[in-house]
Amino acid sequence: MKNSSPDYKRIYMEIINENYPKKKKICQSILNKKELSVLDILKLNALIFNKEEKETIKSNQQLRSYDKTAIGEILEFQKNNNLNNSQLALHFKLSRNTITKWKKLFQ
Repeated sequence: MKNSSPDYKRIYMEIINENYPKKKKICQSILNKKELSVLDILKLNALIFNKEEKETIKSNQQLRSYDKTAIGEILEFQKNNNLNNSQLALHFKLSRNTITKWKKLFQ
């Protein structure tokens, strides 16, 4: 059985074309990539749905999951930008404990 993930590129193109055609230009550089990473998807969410309610943000955060590649990208982002765990957690809306746990597991 093949492990398939959703076609995020097609999903976001449909959302933009149907509901947010004015935002197509600012999202185009991300959507032109061959494959979208978890960080690209988070950027698209921020660009398209920039004014969400607090409850929606909290609900969406609880449903996020990260694979090893995404965790690696997030930890690399921390190194490249010289961020501490608190700053990284704020940037990606994660808990500091999650960042610490990832560091122990993957570094």
